[in-house]
Amino acid sequence: MPTKHRVLLVDDDADLLRLISVRLSANNYEVAAVNSAEDALVKLSTFRPHVIVTDLRMPGMDGMELFEKLQQKDLRLPVIMLTAHGTIPEAVAATQKGVFSYLVKPFDAQLLLAHLEKALAQSGEMEHPAEDGEDATWRSEIVSCSHVMENLLAQTKAAAVTDVSVLVQSQTGTGKELLACAIHKASSRADKPFMALNCAALPEALLESELFGHVAGSFTGASKAHTGLFLAANEGTVFLDEIGDMPIAAQAKLLRVLEQHEVRPVGSTQTTPVDVRIIAATHQDLNEKVAQGTFREDLFYRLNVITLELPPLSERREDIALLAKHFCKSLSERHNKAEVRFSPEAMEILLGAPWPGNVRQLLNIVEQCVVLTSTALISKALVERALRFKSTRLLGLTEAKEQFEHDYLLRLLNLTEGNIALAARLSERNRSEFYNLLKRHGLDPAQFRNSED
Repeated sequence: MPTKHRVLLVDDDADLLRLISVRLSANNYEVAAVNSAEDALVKLSTFRPHVIVTDLRMPGMDGMELFEKLQQKDLRLPVIMLTAHGTIPEAVAATQKGVFSYLVKPFDAQLLLAHLEKALAQSGEMEHPAEDGEDATWRSEIVSCSHVMENLLAQTKAAAVTDVSVLVQSQTGTGKELLACAIHKASSRADKPFMALNCAALPEALLESELFGHVAGSFTGASKAHTGLFLAANEGTVFLDEIGDMPIAAQAKLLRVLEQHEVRPVGSTQTTPVDVRIIAATHQDLNEKVAQGTFREDLFYRLNVITLELPPLSERREDIALLAKHFCKSLSERHNKAEVRFSPEAMEILLGAPWPGNVRQLLNIVEQCVVLTSTALISKALVERALRFKSTRLLGLTEAKEQFEHDYLLRLLNLTEGNIALAARLSERNRSEFYNLLKRHGLDPAQFRNSED
């Protein structure tokens, strides 16, 4: 059964919200409606729309400011702007900045439906409708429920349906190869080979042979010809992890593959046509390596057509429990043990750990616990031993509330850039109450405002 397309409606006119919601629901859309741009940003944490329909003029943050905030979150999300006759020039200017289209109030419902269909078609949602159980196949190995990962996966799906090179930028242990594999599975090359190589794992003398192949006798020990990764993956995808560690000589040959679509094996004078898509990944700053002269600038621009940034585990903490449970199940099966799980106290330690090694470190910790536990419930002490740290003292309820309140206010002031009216509204407190809270915690909203304001 096809999944409904989701629309987020934003307008301070309650009657108009109800009317549009009814019309869209009757046309098989899943609708969420909010009466302010601020509420729309909050709603995005639980509702992931395919299209946003927003009023241009609203109290507080207006529709254009909302659009600019949305661009920072997900560049693919189409926005349809609703405008009055007097603000048509502003709406036209908005479309020049990237807003998908605008409608002048009052408008016919059929016209809105037509704009929605066009927006969905442009974003690829109409051409590739999500099917229950089918749409998740390409990303089935990526375990996540966090909003930041869902945004990344939406960008990943958009990149996958093209055939351009992709650069995955992230810390080690975040799952770069899993993301590359997901791109391959969502692409038109899904039924062709997916070949992966870690460029830092081989010495320079062997790297070129592994990538481009060699002919018999081309170097000492080359008793027979070797095909090489690119020819083995012809018509498929090649994933090059830690591309920043590739030697300059190999970089020149890789550039030839990208520009000429051909490879020349080591020791050969003949070239062979090849058709592959390249996905590269690195934890290093390639811009800095280009400046240092250790990475070719022309190759960097060839690889960096689309950049995807995998967040560290510390920025997707809502995924920790989900990942831990998933690893527990799979590792229990691998080690022929009855399925185990973490005690609530043990899970609390996992949720609060810093995770410098990201998902790979979490997998390692879970495996240690699964192997060493003698009971069906993994204890807090076992997790602490695996993480090699001692738990801090448990805060009293009053102190814990104070700490949470202080951290909450800090996040709110950072989010709103010191805008008291907006911060008070998001916290569902009046301005006087909010000022008193800030005073009690010694927080000055002026410190969070943009110095240019």
